[in-house]
Amino acid sequence: MIELFLARYIYVLVLALLAIGLYGMLAKGDLVKKVIGMTIFTTAIYLFFIEGSVQEGATAPIIDPALGSDPAQYVDPLPHLLILTAIVVGVGVVGVALSLLVRLYRAHGTLDEAVIADRLSGRADPIGAPTEDTRPDDQTGR
Repeated sequence: MIELFLARYIYVLVLALLAIGLYGMLAKGDLVKKVIGMTIFTTAIYLFFIEGSVQEGATAPIIDPALGSDPAQYVDPLPHLLILTAIVVGVGVVGVALSLLVRLYRAHGTLDEAVIADRLSGRADPIGAPTEDTRPDDQTGR
């Protein structure tokens, strides 16, 4: 059984990264940690997809007269191109997510998911609302 795991160690690594990323997205309340978890999760998916496209003994998809034109001797470049596109899109998503986090922090003063959700639903006082200490005193009329 150990030999099976050692032969497929990359899949164990991918599963570990998937678990870490999923935990970060679902269990953490800080929105920055959720973005980090999402990035780890997508990286695991990239690794899984690339590992699935590996062929033993294959070479780069540049036709070599010495190897002939047998397609089984060449690696398929399509998965690599798809992952390259996914990485570019992922960088864009992370950039937009971080800019939204900056905006949320400026508006709410926190990146805690529960606090922001309470403020947006009206269950908590918004920032700048008078609190017990800043409300006028009824006896003095301040």
